[in-house]
Amino acid sequence: MAAVALIFAAGCSSGDGTSPTAGTPGASKEAASPSTAAPSPAPSPAGPPAKGSVKVVSTLAEDLKSPWGAAVLPGGDLLVTSRDEGTITRVDAESGDKTEIGSVPGVAPGGEGGLLGLAISPSFASDRQVYVYFTTASDNRIARLLYDEQKPAGQQLGAPDTVLRGIPKGIIHNGGRIAFGPDKMLYAGTGETGETGLAQDKESLGGKILRMTPDGRPVHGNPDADSVVYSYGHRNVQGLAWDSEKRLWAAEFGQNTWDELNLIEPGKNYGWPEVEGKGGRSGFVDPVAQWKTTDASPSGIAYARGSIWMAGLLGERLWRIPLSGTAPSADPQPFLEEEHGRLRTVVPAGGDKLWLLTSETDTRGTPESGDDQILQLEVR
Repeated sequence: MAAVALIFAAGCSSGDGTSPTAGTPGASKEAASPSTAAPSPAPSPAGPPAKGSVKVVSTLAEDLKSPWGAAVLPGGDLLVTSRDEGTITRVDAESGDKTEIGSVPGVAPGGEGGLLGLAISPSFASDRQVYVYFTTASDNRIARLLYDEQKPAGQQLGAPDTVLRGIPKGIIHNGGRIAFGPDKMLYAGTGETGETGLAQDKESLGGKILRMTPDGRPVHGNPDADSVVYSYGHRNVQGLAWDSEKRLWAAEFGQNTWDELNLIEPGKNYGWPEVEGKGGRSGFVDPVAQWKTTDASPSGIAYARGSIWMAGLLGERLWRIPLSGTAPSADPQPFLEEEHGRLRTVVPAGGDKLWLLTSETDTRGTPESGDDQILQLEVR
């Protein structure tokens, strides 16, 4: 396994990427450093090129407010959540025109909570269901809403049908990413809300990756037949993606030293709070790659062109991690460093294209005219 290139000395961090306070579980983070992009050699059968490239093809949309989750509709348009406004907006993939389709009742934004992840039902053509992960006054929960495009703008969402409730909430570390896997089951990344013991408590839904049916029930084949808990020992999971071999990858925030990219296996313990980063300790799974918290603060991830692409908040860059099977085939490579500010979500757009959402209007950035944006990238 190739070692990860590390740049700065350790700094502490929390779930969402603001300036840290050393040794404080609830602290957050923010920083960056310069980037270089080398030309790609010819691909080899072992995996993608050691060096990749990223080109910003266009700015699809501007003036989004606290965008967080995003998903692509069957026709190619995007749905995007606003964490703080509790709304969902449709963005035309060609023109960038924005249409607010509705709001999600019950959202209680605050700190790192609000309207977070979004996923499209694998049976959307027939059921028209949109899934959301959001913070309420009492918990984090997952609900589905009927999306009726024939209704007037702003009124196209039905009442939320809660499929899972009782995920712990906090001012920090609410997790929030949801996605349907190749098995058509729903996965969710959760956080431990700053209460570190929840990550090792298998009875708690905090600090976990969850796997459930579209109705929110435990899936046959889960580690515990009566539980939606799929893996545990996580601090704050905000990135989920599957590679071409249907392996699940997840990104999560570290605290004082290491952010992580993990290969997820059912029932495994990923160490928090006993281990941060690669500890080599029996009973815990080490990350496949790790970063200083000032260089990453990872949020969304996507798989394209043989690599995992990881958006960084504090690091203000997009990381490329080329894969050969279950390990990196070369050192991770940063792109777009300090060019577009904090980066929240990255979504596959087919082939060598990605959608990338910035995150400057989440109270922790320094928004400029046009923020926040959706960028179209061409990658290899």
